[in-house]
Amino acid sequence: MKICICGGGNLGLVCAGYLGSRKDVELTILTRNPSLWSNELEVTDPHLNYFYCHPTKVSSNAEELIPNSDIVLLCLPGFAIESTLKKIQPHLTEKTIVGSIVSSTGFFFMAHIILPDSIPLFGFQRVPFIARTTEYGHKANLLGYKQELCIAVEGLPDKENFRKTIEFLFSTPTRLLNNYYEASLTNSNPILHTGRLFSLWHHWSGDVYDKPILFYKEWNDEASQLIIDMDKQFMQLVRALDISEFAIPSLLTYYESTDKSSLTKKISSIPAFTSILAPMRQVSNGWVPDFKSRYFIEDFPFGLRYIKQELNRLALPAPTIDKVYQWGIEHVSSL
Repeated sequence: MKICICGGGNLGLVCAGYLGSRKDVELTILTRNPSLWSNELEVTDPHLNYFYCHPTKVSSNAEELIPNSDIVLLCLPGFAIESTLKKIQPHLTEKTIVGSIVSSTGFFFMAHIILPDSIPLFGFQRVPFIARTTEYGHKANLLGYKQELCIAVEGLPDKENFRKTIEFLFSTPTRLLNNYYEASLTNSNPILHTGRLFSLWHHWSGDVYDKPILFYKEWNDEASQLIIDMDKQFMQLVRALDISEFAIPSLLTYYESTDKSSLTKKISSIPAFTSILAPMRQVSNGWVPDFKSRYFIEDFPFGLRYIKQELNRLALPAPTIDKVYQWGIEHVSSL
């Protein structure tokens, strides 16, 4: 099987190393910086398993890689998806299946516009790995596996066979979603992150903080109530699109909470989240919000945007989402 990974970040490197370690996979990598890549990739997981991959080719030229690929897997941030789809589109054939390791940043929406209807698509609802690069283009840590993967698939006559292929490649039980909305729309980062950011800084007027804020550990009831309100408006969309609430549960359900106080207690006490800082940058006399961080440039224009777009299309009222989105997109647009 010939797989082309597009992207050289954390997930791109880990997916390349993990998938390319299989003897039945021939792996190539499409990246802007091919000269910085090693001819041997090394990925380590928490159980001290080592995965080694020797890519067949690493290139910035889509024409060299795409025509011979069975699967093209985008491992990219939201802002890079559109340009990459346009880059690979002239070289695709109907036998090539194009997918994204992250679907909630607009992959299906953009693919439907840019790619021909004849190109099969698939996308993960959530990323299969927690990944961190330790040496660009060479070494990375696979920090955690998921117990189950969920994928949306379009344009394939035998979706079940492809599900089995993904399950085999990632060595993880994999479930088919009912439609691309179940992979594309989420109340995770696009609501959780944007609501928290709004609660932190919608009144910010240049204040400098003595120290950086802990994004989750210092979570408060104001943030909880805001994301509960946003989530109620989002769940209108889930019901209107006939999305299974098993596929996308409400935030209160997901975090096993009943109100803002219990949600605050839950989010602020998750061990894996306690050390995560809010997006801030250091200045001469302290710390200020970093409006150039991925929290802003990803979660507003390539996350909450698509929720708002679908709410508007169906004429569903969502005043809290509208308010948060408008605030965030103004900061992104001003960069």
